[in-house]
Amino acid sequence: MTATAAYPDPGPNVPHRAMITVCAIGATLLQSLDQTIANVALPYMQGSFSASYDEITWVLTSYITAAAIMTAPVGWLAMRFGRKPLYVGCIIGFTIASMLCGAAQTLEQMVTFRLLQGMFSAALVPLSQATLLDIYPHERRGFAMAIWGVGVMIGPIMGPTLGGFLTEAYNWRFVFYINLPFGTAATLGLIAFLPTTQGLTRLRFDWFGFVMLTAGIGALQLMLDRGQDEDWFTSREIIIEAVIAGLGLYLALVHIVCSSQPLIRPALFKDINFTAGLIMMFGIGTLLVSSLALMTPWLQVMSNYPVAAAGLVMAPRGLGNLCTIILSGRLATRVDARYLVGTGLLLICTSFWRISGWTPTCRHRTSSPPS
Repeated sequence: MTATAAYPDPGPNVPHRAMITVCAIGATLLQSLDQTIANVALPYMQGSFSASYDEITWVLTSYITAAAIMTAPVGWLAMRFGRKPLYVGCIIGFTIASMLCGAAQTLEQMVTFRLLQGMFSAALVPLSQATLLDIYPHERRGFAMAIWGVGVMIGPIMGPTLGGFLTEAYNWRFVFYINLPFGTAATLGLIAFLPTTQGLTRLRFDWFGFVMLTAGIGALQLMLDRGQDEDWFTSREIIIEAVIAGLGLYLALVHIVCSSQPLIRPALFKDINFTAGLIMMFGIGTLLVSSLALMTPWLQVMSNYPVAAAGLVMAPRGLGNLCTIILSGRLATRVDARYLVGTGLLLICTSFWRISGWTPTCRHRTSSPPS
């Protein structure tokens, strides 16, 4: 389901196209920046909240889980209420949630506010992409997506470095407060330049499928996160979470197959390229997100890097993504896409294989680890 088109047939002179592009990329930057900027500050948050490492990782997993779940109804919400109100509301909500994260006094408050932040962030990327596709003509949409892709990659490049600098120079809370100027500028720009679209009042949404999918994914995440601490299936809590996860995912799957208007249409998976792409993205996303959560604490605690140095070490990861996005975009029309994808997978496997040989004896000791 896609959002209502603001410019169904854009001409060569769309009003305020440049400003809308800047604001849309700024909104995307908010989302991509926040996925990485908090990682280098995790050890400092752990000390502030007196939390274990397993507990503090909920600062990351709560955000990602909420964003993944709330991505599903974005199209329906945009069509029901209009793209501009949803877009502006999500940026405002994201900015407020960021400020609340910076002001959090307990781990429970932090996880709750990160959940809110993830819920509001879910709409930023798809709405930004849809907006750019609407305001550019067909022959310039590749250019628009290239600019948008560069904006997406600025976050992973800037995030660790900026987070390390703010944590070392000020406080870990400023990794969330930094969203205020970006969020305010994007909000004012979209209010001023993005055309208003009317919502459709008579739209049906598969709430049963959405609720079952949400319950299944949420319970599965809780089970996987707390299983080791609770000794897995010897704990009643883990058994309850496993039952809810299995039942929720099973009912969501059955409903998708049997319903006339499901949340996700099964016909999509008949396309082997689409299905294979989803499987590869699931595997790659699992590897990249999990390694990102582990890498920064490893650098700071095991290898004794200061927080600013750890951020600089992590920055080339996003820089590599930026370079390959630009390169693959130029090669896409000349080289079979399967070769490009295969080369990317081989590079990922090679890099992880080399990283697996790292040991604390390879570290560069410069200061004591954070308390």
